[in-house]
Amino acid sequence: MNLAAHPRHAAQVADPWWKGAVIYQIYPRSFADANGDGIGDLPGITARLGHIADLGVDAIWVSPFFTSPMRDFGYDVADFCGVDPVFGTLADFDALVARAHALGLKVMIDQVYSHSSDQHPWFTESRSSRDNAKADWYVWADAKSDGSPPSNWQSVFGGPAWKWDARRSQYYLHNFLEEQPDLNLHHPAVQDAMISTARFWLDRGVDGFRFDALNFAMHDPQLRDNPPLPPSNRPRTRPFDFQDKIHNQSHPDIVGFIERLSAELHSRGAIFAMAEVGGDHSAREMALYTQGSERLDSAYGFDFLYADALTPSLVAAAVAAWPDAPGHGWPSWAFENHDAPRALSRWAAPEHREPFARLKMLLLLCLRGNAILYQGEELGLTQVDIPFDRLVDPEAIANWPLTLSRDGARTPMPWVADADDRAFGSTDPWLPHGSEHDALAVDVQGDDPDSLLHWTRRVIALRHAQPALRSGSITVTHADAQLLVFERRSDAGDIVVCAFNFASEPVTVPQLPAGREILLQTGDIASGRLGPFAALVFRA
Repeated sequence: MNLAAHPRHAAQVADPWWKGAVIYQIYPRSFADANGDGIGDLPGITARLGHIADLGVDAIWVSPFFTSPMRDFGYDVADFCGVDPVFGTLADFDALVARAHALGLKVMIDQVYSHSSDQHPWFTESRSSRDNAKADWYVWADAKSDGSPPSNWQSVFGGPAWKWDARRSQYYLHNFLEEQPDLNLHHPAVQDAMISTARFWLDRGVDGFRFDALNFAMHDPQLRDNPPLPPSNRPRTRPFDFQDKIHNQSHPDIVGFIERLSAELHSRGAIFAMAEVGGDHSAREMALYTQGSERLDSAYGFDFLYADALTPSLVAAAVAAWPDAPGHGWPSWAFENHDAPRALSRWAAPEHREPFARLKMLLLLCLRGNAILYQGEELGLTQVDIPFDRLVDPEAIANWPLTLSRDGARTPMPWVADADDRAFGSTDPWLPHGSEHDALAVDVQGDDPDSLLHWTRRVIALRHAQPALRSGSITVTHADAQLLVFERRSDAGDIVVCAFNFASEPVTVPQLPAGREILLQTGDIASGRLGPFAALVFRA
């Protein structure tokens, strides 16, 4: 491969590498298994990086591989600077970074600053007494006079967010599992420790970070109760869903920590910093965390990840939340990730999945902002129905059958359709393969020039070839129940028009003039009309 000639290396020099980047998320447990133990690992990722590079993406984001008891599969970190043996060693990570960089790929990793594992040495020391050196590194509080928890806060995974600990005769806060005690990021020493963690990985060649659950990083020190949310039509399957979480997350002092952290990252050059921000106030917080040049570069929320349907109005509203204005941040978009059901299973009937997958991919890569592809999304993988006796996700087990369905989106990548292990590396993987995925395997689609895999490569190449699509402004010109049309305009004034028919019936497109240069199209396109699930990108 001639890396210098690859379109991703022809981006405008004036922009940092991450602006308009396409980022490929890897869930390490499920990508490729190099040692046959049923769990994907770092050497497995390294061996398969060619597949990712061939897509034409700019960067990989590797979900947690840190030392962990795996109660939440790596998001319960017991050593922020260590590699869990199930994934390999620090030397394996260094080899992954070296290979990625040789292929022209930047490397991003997760940073989990809101909590640790209860097996972390910091927590072991903190819980041992009320007067040790790390006594205040976690969120501890006395019981109320009747012995009940200090506040009404609820955990994301169900039940109170407080756990009694007899060693200190106090409760500790856990916004997620009880095995994930919340760090007290109000404490300057804890902030120093987290920034030191970032330095450790930067020194190993990391090019960017995705900050997990960042709006959970600080709590209200007064421990005030959360108010209830007003009634709505949204389903409520957990106690967490009944509260307006204004006191156990979203504390205003998070911004001060972000500015400290960003100063360190900016001192290292073009390091990309992206926050994950969920919750009822995510739009406000994403704007706040990315405001100006002293904070994070980008953020992404859950606009699409749990949406039951992909509609023009949903897209238009999401775009409107990120105005192209001075001081406003740069968005990142994900239709799928490791925490949400596969998008095609949420958004398209089985008979429409093939054309819809092509429309969905084109839309994601035409939006203003960074595009995040979750592993297997380039293959059109669907959600796998995991039987109860094979579930491993603690959230799914606790809330069965009304779960977030995370296990079904984390199944192993299908590399070779007719191999017993789908070339994943083990015949008995930690989660079962999806039976529908055999026909979608990498080798099958690689041999079919009309496959979604090849389509994804074409769309990414188009994005890199058109400055208007990579980093230009966006203006939505039409959004109704069926049709979405928007314009992307480059700094040089080039205009690219993107039109999408979200329905199974044809639709007339008044903005579709004859004789324009068509850059890419999918589905049936006729004069002034888009066929079912058809989409078109043309030069204005």
